[in-house]
Amino acid sequence: MKVPLVQIDAFADALFKGNPAAVMPLPHWLPDGVLQQAAEENNLSETAFLVKTLPNGVQAPKPAHPAYHLRWFTPAVEVDLCGHATMAAASYLFDDEHPEAKELQFYTRSGWLSVTRSTDGQYTMDFPSEIPVPVAIEPTLSKALGVPVIEALRATDLIYMVEDAQTVIDLSPDLAVLAALPVRGMIVTAPGTGTEYDVVSRWFGGEAGVSEDPVTGSAHCQLAPLWAERLGKNEMLARQASARGGTVRINFEGERTLLTGRCVRFMEGTAFLPR
Repeated sequence: MKVPLVQIDAFADALFKGNPAAVMPLPHWLPDGVLQQAAEENNLSETAFLVKTLPNGVQAPKPAHPAYHLRWFTPAVEVDLCGHATMAAASYLFDDEHPEAKELQFYTRSGWLSVTRSTDGQYTMDFPSEIPVPVAIEPTLSKALGVPVIEALRATDLIYMVEDAQTVIDLSPDLAVLAALPVRGMIVTAPGTGTEYDVVSRWFGGEAGVSEDPVTGSAHCQLAPLWAERLGKNEMLARQASARGGTVRINFEGERTLLTGRCVRFMEGTAFLPR
């Protein structure tokens, strides 16, 4: 079976920045094992698979806008929510399938998500917020980070807060320890004081099987309520300080978080998958 394969840098203002995702539109769902093998073959932090047919009994909330069933796979597992691969999938669809559309809708494990594109080419995703709760600081993890930890919280990911942005940027953790975490991953974050950003973070994988993700949209759905409360503002500019780096504009709206960024297409071709 021939399937389009497009690689797009999301949350990127230029090529080779942000987070690369593979987008693979399918005529129908293939076995999960095939999807997982394809994601492993792509060897990116996420591959987005999408089909136009919705599950039986599922109806799009806005019939006037195109709707797709969207799933995300890391090289190791299927995940419940992924920001950059959603943005990449929307970029592909807006450019190649629905150039006149004003909004796209995606049915996912995290419910209905939507993406709009502005006239200047920015994509805004409407995602569910997730409020972190305080947890105890694990000495083993603090030692693995190699820096003092001010506070620990937990949502989908562990969130460890450190003193300042430079500490986040300079971080050189023991990745083997973090990879063994029994959670999807760990976010290390600090206020962006002294930088042009409100928030700075990095994301390290546990069960997701990704050592360090360049830019993690879903992580900012957890950071949004945390920093909105701490900074006293709902609109924030966040920077994920990985080697590639990426910028995320956050608009926290309570139960929903809007994430805005740009995309740059790197590659397009054809994959050959078993029927």
